Amino acid sequence: MLSSSDHGPPRAHFSKRNLASDLARMQIPFQLRLPIAVAIFAATTSSAECTREGLLTTAQSYLAAQTAGNPSTLSLASTNFTYLQNNRASDIATGLLSIPFIIDLNRSTADIAACASYTMWISASGTKPHVVGTQIRHTDNDTSIISSIDTVAATTGDLFFDAAKTLSYIRAETWSTLPASSQPSRALLKSIGDAYLDMWTNATAADTIPWGTRCERVEGSMYTNPCGGSLPHGGSQKVNGMRRYVIDETIGSVQVSCQFDSLGPWPDSHEIRVEEGKVRYVHTVTVLKGVGS
Repeated sequence: MLSSSDHGPPRAHFSKRNLASDLARMQIPFQLRLPIAVAIFAATTSSAECTREGLLTTAQSYLAAQTAGNPSTLSLASTNFTYLQNNRASDIATGLLSIPFIIDLNRSTADIAACASYTMWISASGTKPHVVGTQIRHTDNDTSIISSIDTVAATTGDLFFDAAKTLSYIRAETWSTLPASSQPSRALLKSIGDAYLDMWTNATAADTIPWGTRCERVEGSMYTNPCGGSLPHGGSQKVNGMRRYVIDETIGSVQVSCQFDSLGPWPDSHEIRVEEGKVRYVHTVTVLKGVGS
């Protein structure tokens, strides 16, 4: 459609919904309408921006759905939506999201570059104790629509599991936004996450990680301080695979969902916070129950 301005020639304003009729009204030759429409659609689509606010808003809607045990409240992609639970394609209608939980603690990070978020939550006071890490992803930078939910969920019987103890450790931590001048780069965070997961297969990987003197590690509910000692230095031939990343430079965090193949085909989440270039916190969630069955 054409609109005029007091300060220049007429300008064209298009909407994707009425693009064909708009081009016809402008008397664009029929044979030119398709390539013009494609170009306009591509330009308007690529201009969409994935925002931190949008990612965190959707993460909160996920937490609300989990609290209610009602995934139908989520805005899921109508095509190609995927739901993974402990590295297996699952039915969201009957999975963990269909069970209501009392959530005692939660925290979310946002990866604008990947248009993804990571949410950690702990339920220790309810009848079904869980420690859960969930990645949520979006396509076309549209944070209002969820294209995938990828959950690693540990409970009684999983590695070092004690939700109440884990809650007590993590609740005492500080995960505030870092000053812009001290935020680690995306490349550094990814390299630290990869080096950590490579320690079981690479004898020198542990030596490349910038351990902080105040580094604290919580593996399930097993607490280690400082966390730069008693580390693996290779030994396994199986690389920890299926790595999926959520990296948030503003928080200084890298989270990797993976399959912990070096010790067993275990669904796993590793989350690391870096402060002033050094590793400050490490969290792991590792699932043993039901694996291989």
